[in-house]
Amino acid sequence: MRQTLLLLAMIAMPAGALEPEVTHFPDLASGRAPLHTVVPAYPDKALSERVEGDVQVCFNVDRKGKPYRIAVRSSTHRVFEKPSRRAVRASTYKPLPEGQKDSGIKTCRTFRFRLEPIEVSQPDS
Repeated sequence: MRQTLLLLAMIAMPAGALEPEVTHFPDLASGRAPLHTVVPAYPDKALSERVEGDVQVCFNVDRKGKPYRIAVRSSTHRVFEKPSRRAVRASTYKPLPEGQKDSGIKTCRTFRFRLEPIEVSQPDS
């Protein structure tokens, strides 16, 4: 019921009354420290259609700290997949020191795309 009311409230709002928000959740199991994390932009098409969703992207990190073998593991909506893969590709990780063996553990990152209602002020009459 609450989701229905929120959806109805979102439909009644003017187009500019939603603030896109993308949150990322890194997978810390790989042990590789991120140097530069890129968060994907909210796709214009998803914003105009008021679509929200989650994408989990898994990848390996080479010795120099660049992601490779980037693949979407799960997704609630395809519109978010390409920006999520691009964000992972543009991110960098701490390079491995000389002589340290690469663990080969796949890393995953989850991106959550949400639209937050914002207060629209009415002009004084």
